[in-house]
Amino acid sequence: MLKLAVLGLLQREPLNGYRLKQQLEMFMSCSICVNYGAIYPLLRRMEEQGEVMLCAEQIEEGGHCGKVYEITPLGKNTWYREMLAYPHESWVNARSRFLIKFFFFSHLLPEERVQLIEHRLMSCQLRLAEKKAVEISDDLYQAKVQRRAFEVIKSEIEWLVEQLQTEQLQLTQTPTSIKSAEY
Repeated sequence: MLKLAVLGLLQREPLNGYRLKQQLEMFMSCSICVNYGAIYPLLRRMEEQGEVMLCAEQIEEGGHCGKVYEITPLGKNTWYREMLAYPHESWVNARSRFLIKFFFFSHLLPEERVQLIEHRLMSCQLRLAEKKAVEISDDLYQAKVQRRAFEVIKSEIEWLVEQLQTEQLQLTQTPTSIKSAEY
């Protein structure tokens, strides 16, 4: 998930590790946990794989050198594939991944956004059905947590339905789309 978020942010502008961490925390702290111990090794691996490249080095406060990275065409392809992928993962990770994807929806075509929303909506509906099938606990606090989880899923479904309606309306008002980016 961190790689998806980093590649998405680097599409907007070249960034160093410190600024990447700041932006990840500012925009995606509800869906991703960020620390320098994860960002810098990830940037090195992505550079080795050709997904990002060093574009500048800046002298930062304290006199140490900050490497500024930008995304490569290969990195854009990787990001695009990951945006449209549905990896098998836990419920919590799938929710976080969807929120990260949603953050970058403006880089996708309307029909791609619809597909991602529909998939997430289906997952939420299945999860809600599972929750309904589970008997509520006799323990007061466990029951409260179960009800809260139920309400969170219902709220997410309502939000997804709204987003889906917005995207479908946009699809009907827009002539057949041509890909806006080279992937």
